[in-house]
Amino acid sequence: MKRRLAATLVVAGLALGACSPSTSTPASTASNGGPRTGALKVWLFEEPNRAPKDAVVKDAIAEFTAAHPNTSVDVAYIAVDTRSARFKGAFNDPASAPDVVEYGNTDLPEYAEAGGLADLGPVVSGWSEGADLGADAKATATYRNTLLGVPWYLGVRALYYRTDVFTELGLKPPTSEAELTATARTIHAKKPAMVGIAAGGKYTFGALPFIWANGGDITSISSPQSRAGLTAYTDLIKPDICPAPQCADLTGGKTVDLFAAGKAGMAILGNFNRGAVDAGVAKGKYAVVPLPGSTPGSVAPAFAGGNNLGIMKNSKRPALAADFLTLLASKKYQAKMYDAMGNLPTLNSARSDVATKDPFLKPFLDTIKAGTKFVPLNPGWGKIDAQAVLPTMIQKVATGKATVDQATDEAAKQISAALTS
Repeated sequence: MKRRLAATLVVAGLALGACSPSTSTPASTASNGGPRTGALKVWLFEEPNRAPKDAVVKDAIAEFTAAHPNTSVDVAYIAVDTRSARFKGAFNDPASAPDVVEYGNTDLPEYAEAGGLADLGPVVSGWSEGADLGADAKATATYRNTLLGVPWYLGVRALYYRTDVFTELGLKPPTSEAELTATARTIHAKKPAMVGIAAGGKYTFGALPFIWANGGDITSISSPQSRAGLTAYTDLIKPDICPAPQCADLTGGKTVDLFAAGKAGMAILGNFNRGAVDAGVAKGKYAVVPLPGSTPGSVAPAFAGGNNLGIMKNSKRPALAADFLTLLASKKYQAKMYDAMGNLPTLNSARSDVATKDPFLKPFLDTIKAGTKFVPLNPGWGKIDAQAVLPTMIQKVATGKATVDQATDEAAKQISAALTS
């Protein structure tokens, strides 16, 4: 790899010279120098099937070390469930801190407030492919106007449906919330062993599009608009569509399993769930369309999930880390990661290329084009998520333990407390 950043790694008057600058003070941005040789430490997320990801990463390391003599890249795969404790420890202990890290975009506010991530604005400005980053993706790595990561991949959800069932029952893909509900009801009535749509009581990112489509939001969860969206979603967790005893405890993962096993006529799943579905009996018997919104012909906003690549503020080799990060996040390796893991690229040109060769992506890209949404960019989101505020709200309505008004009033108090603490 050519040193694409070599001419741009000058920030706040600090030029890179023949001698490495002192690293006694952590860099405030990821382009303030540091040694150009030595061991680069990288943390990436563990995957259920890591082998394809690891193969791509090893290709990138081989290319990187060939272009950077006397340099090695040590990769550690960390468990997603323990990531928060690992990151907090690294923020507080420079000696143990890695250089390049993968992190979930919903973790951004917490990590930003901890001051553990370097500003990547100068890196992306000087990166030849930086201008190709999609605005939707870039927003998920920006906190208080500072870019603290390079979006590595995005994940959005759309509506999977059983083509064989739709053909048999003479159904068409729904184009509105009302049609979605009616279609789901017909499927369950005609095929009682199959839920009309897998709508999980613990499936936050399946429910949020309904709230957003009706003009609501997490931060105004007790508003009339949010209540209308919650009503539309919980109306699916009913005896005539997806009975509460079966569906109130469904998580996103269990929703995937239900559809893949052929026990659901429809499901709200991500582009990243394709492999799991194809491993089940539904393989070859489904298609995907954007999840319809509240008005006919509209698309419900999807949650813009995904992971970013960042550089620790404590990195002793920030410039070297920037070189490796931009290689791993490049169009070449985003394409390789799509082939290996199905990760949707964040670079517009890479996205366009994979869409051209894989028509499956079209409904997901159409969903992104229609507009995505994100969780509150506030460190309090972590508390809201950990306390299961939204799933609890959904479940209480779905099981009849609370009305929509009661459940949203309770959730609103918890959300407000978390966001203002």
